[in-house]
Amino acid sequence: MYYLTAEASFDSAHFLNEHDGKCSNLHGHRWRMVAKIAGEQLKEDGPEKGMLIDFSDFKKALQEIADSLDHTFIYEQGSLQLATLDALEAEGFSFVVVPFRPTAENLAKYLFERLRKEGFPVCLMTVYETPDNCAMYEGD
Repeated sequence: MYYLTAEASFDSAHFLNEHDGKCSNLHGHRWRMVAKIAGEQLKEDGPEKGMLIDFSDFKKALQEIADSLDHTFIYEQGSLQLATLDALEAEGFSFVVVPFRPTAENLAKYLFERLRKEGFPVCLMTVYETPDNCAMYEGD
């Protein structure tokens, strides 16, 4: 089995609705994503001969995902009052609405699925919320 990993980072804010702790308050992180892809066969011919995939394609896709989340406020659908959203929108803030509580665990699965949809054979996504704490999602 061959494995490739690529990393990208983004800064964003979030909060954990109804959490019994500090994370119920709006706060930010420097999120670090480490994506791992796997495959048993290398390309046999063409420009990618001897490669699982072209690293530049893999890194570009991961960076595009990071860029789409960078300097945004990631929040769970239905967790904020409409008046709050209207006020933040009037201020020009960027949002990413997700159908799940934006924990590191859920973000790992979400990012995994985004890369899979783009056709990458991702097998593991690791998301660091801090330099010392991470969550991983492993697919089949």
